Formats: sequence, C-alpha cells, structure tokens
Amino acid sequence: MLKINQRFLLKHFLRHAHKQVRVRFAPSPTGNLHLGGLRTALYNFLYARHLGGKFLLRIEDTDQTRLVPGASERLVEDLLWAGIEIDEGPGFGGQLGPYIQSQRTEIYSRAIEELLQNGTAYRCFCTERRLDLLRKEALRTRQVPRYDNKCRHLTAAEIDSLLAKGAPHCIRFKLTEHEEPLEDLIYGKVHHNVSDNEGDPVMMKSDQFPTYHFANVVDDHLMGITHVLRGVEWQISTTKHLLLYKAFGWQPPEFGHLPLLVNADGTKLSKRQGDIGIQHFRQRGYFPQALINYVVSAGGGFEHKANAKQQLLSMQELFEQFHIERVNSHPSRLNPELLDDLNRLEIAQRLSGQESRSKLVNQVQELVKNAYPQHSNLDLAEDHIADVLNWSSKRLTLLQDLTSSKLSFLWVKPSNFQLKELTSEQIVGLLKVLQADQDFNKDGLNIKLKNFAQGENINFPLMMKSLRSALSGLKEGPGVAEMMEILGKSVTLERIREALPRESLQNEKFG
Repeated sequence: MLKINQRFLLKHFLRHAHKQVRVRFAPSPTGNLHLGGLRTALYNFLYARHLGGKFLLRIEDTDQTRLVPGASERLVEDLLWAGIEIDEGPGFGGQLGPYIQSQRTEIYSRAIEELLQNGTAYRCFCTERRLDLLRKEALRTRQVPRYDNKCRHLTAAEIDSLLAKGAPHCIRFKLTEHEEPLEDLIYGKVHHNVSDNEGDPVMMKSDQFPTYHFANVVDDHLMGITHVLRGVEWQISTTKHLLLYKAFGWQPPEFGHLPLLVNADGTKLSKRQGDIGIQHFRQRGYFPQALINYVVSAGGGFEHKANAKQQLLSMQELFEQFHIERVNSHPSRLNPELLDDLNRLEIAQRLSGQESRSKLVNQVQELVKNAYPQHSNLDLAEDHIADVLNWSSKRLTLLQDLTSSKLSFLWVKPSNFQLKELTSEQIVGLLKVLQADQDFNKDGLNIKLKNFAQGENINFPLMMKSLRSALSGLKEGPGVAEMMEILGKSVTLERIREALPRESLQNEKFG
C-alpha cells in the first residue's frame, strides 16, 4: 500500500507541478556544515530560485554509526542563517516526505524487492572474512580491490537453503555496460563505464539499511527531483545511478557536478580544517551575505566583468544573475582576503539602513558588555557606537575587533584622571577650540592641537601624552587626533571635561 501511495502522490504532484524545477541538498548529519557543503546547498538554491523552482532538504542518515547528535539541527540553523530558504524538508512540510532517510526504510525495502523481482539485484551471502581476503589478494597483485560477483551466480535452490539457515546477507546490484556518456550540466559529455572498475555494489546492507547510492536514487525519484547539483567527487558514481534508474524504468534527473573547492594554494579543503566550518565563521563574526558572496566568487556562475568594483550582492541579486553554464569546471580557489573585504562591505551596508544599523549597534553593545564584564560604566550610547562603526567600517574586518585591548578606550572611560599638566584655563580654552571644529577629523585636529600648544606655549608632546591619558587611560594606541576622531566630538569633549579639576568644572562656560 505504501509503495502504491508513494507513486500515486508523486504522479499527482508532478502532474500539477508543470515540470517545475526541484533540487535538493542531502547532507549526512555526521558533523558541522562546512564551506563545501554550503557551496553545494547555495548553488542548488540559486539554480532553483533562478528558474522559479523548489529547494528541498533531505537528511541522509542511513549510516547510523556515524551520526552526531544535534548535527541536523545545527545544519538547518546554518542554512537559514546564510539566507538559504528551505521549501520542503524536516520541519518545513512537503507532500513527498518523510525527508529523513531513516524514516523511509519501508520504502527502500519495497524498492529493493522490485529489483530482486526483475532480476537486476541479488542476495549476497559472502562473509566479511571472504571479502577481506579478496581485498588483500588484490593489493598483493597490485590490482584495484573489487567484489568478484560470486553470489550473482547462486541458484534459486542455493539461495533458499541459505535463507532457511538464517545466513546474514546483503543485496547487490548487477552492474552492466553503460556506453552512453553523461551530459553533465557543467562538464559537458563525461564517459565512465563503472563496470570496468567495480564489482557489483551493495544496495541494501545486512542491517536492512540502504547504502547511499540506492537510497539516493529512490529518494530523488520519489521526491520528484529534476536536477541534481553535487560535488565532482560524485561524478564517477553517476553512471551507477543511471543504471539504477534504468533498472527501475525511471526517468533520471539532469546532473551537474560542482568542481572542487580548494584553498588559496590549490590544496583541497578538508573537513578536518577547523577554519572551514560555518560555525567557525559565525563565531568569528563574519556576516552571512559576505560569506555567501565569498563562496560564489570562487565558483563562478555569474558574468565576469573586468576591472569591476567589488560588490556585495543580495541573495535575490545572486539568484537573478545566476547561470549554471557559467559555473567553473576547474577547481575553485578561495581567497581569504576577499572575505575580509566583503565583510567590511557588509558592515558599511548595514550601517546605511536604519533598522539594520540599530541591530548592528545592539550587537556591538552585547559584544562590549561580554568583553568588559568587570566595568559597569561603559560608554554604549547608540550615537557613539554608530560613530565608531563608521570609522571602523574601512579599517576593521570583524565587529569583535572593536573589543581588542588597544581599542578599550572606545568603551571604558578613564576614572579619576585629572589633566594636571595643563591649567584649568588652558583646558577650557582647548575645549572651546575643539567645540568650534566642524569637521572633527584627525588631520584638522592635529593642526588645531599644534596651533593651540604653540599659542599657549605648552610643551606639545607633554600635552598629547596628557590628552591620551584623559581620553583613554592608555599609554599606547592610535594617535591622539585619530583617537578624538574615533570617539567623536561629544565623547571627546565629555572626557576632557571630566579631567578638569572639580573647582574649574563648576566655572567652565563655553559653546
């Protein structure tokens, strides 16, 4: 009944879908999402959205020994954080689920029976010991290890006898010649005859869980997947999948294989690299659109404009401009410096909108509170933070950089400091000069400070040292004029006022 219902649902669904493009991202919950996985999900999403299609998430958890608790939830969270919307999947609805493979075992059992009945699959009773001996013999003779298809030739009587004894077994698929080349959406014609190099592959393991290859084909068909975009490492296996589609009498989807994503030096990305996980980028403070633009900058898919100024494209702009035929077929090199540039662009972009600016300010407030928990009197006024962000957007890469010890003066006010090297009258005079400065940039401030020291016959280095202490309480850091520019006029004046002797502060009148 389940098999009939699933087929009926699929036919009914596709009849009303008008051949709508349907793609899927099908990760295994064995760890955190990394850049390679994000790239695969992103290109599927861009392709679907460009053609008005649907993006599905399917969790491929048939290898129960490698599952990591909470990995599926973190994966979904990372996808949504990156702006990749899920149309169907676990927790997102859809008519052709379940979308978790471990919940589809009855579907796979019925599908494997269909192959056993039409003679394209068979039961294999070979023990692990025999298979291990085959591997060792192949290595001894310098051959590629492969199964010798022994059980393909068992008679019906032999199979019945072994089943009666309860002999453990798996189910293998009969590989045959496949002469037709694969029309890869990215690589063009690709020919690989899998039966030349492999023995018959396992489709259903002895624990009654399907292998990746089998479940993948069954699910893609029953979920109405029209296009499969995945890493180039799966290209060799695609012939095997096409043979399975033929064995079922199903129309296969179109396939496109994405080239390797590699480091700047050309070495392959590895999951063991701690710095390629999406959680790593999130925790460091990179913004989602910066990371998305970083990934597509390496993989292509867009019109290349020579000498074009670096842009930060929105997700909508990306999928509107995306073309599968423009995806690179050569390894895609990542340039970490570009990610830093893009993150600065995103900070500047967020500052330009009222709502996004407010969220950015709130984010900085939380970062500063966490960085300086021992200080209760932090300078966290919204205008002050916005001034700091405007200054930093072309200089710093991450919001976390604003909490470095060298920039602590931005947030932590010097306590109980008095400008003893200057008289009260000189301090008041300096405040009036600074109050009158309309531009309040470091170049102009440097000139005014030098002119003031010269006019008041004050030792300039000593004055600057005192002002540094009044503004920051630090002995090192940015130049005093730059420090004033970063702090902004109101905060600068406030901190200098607070360094006045108390009796002078009561009499201070200016601007």
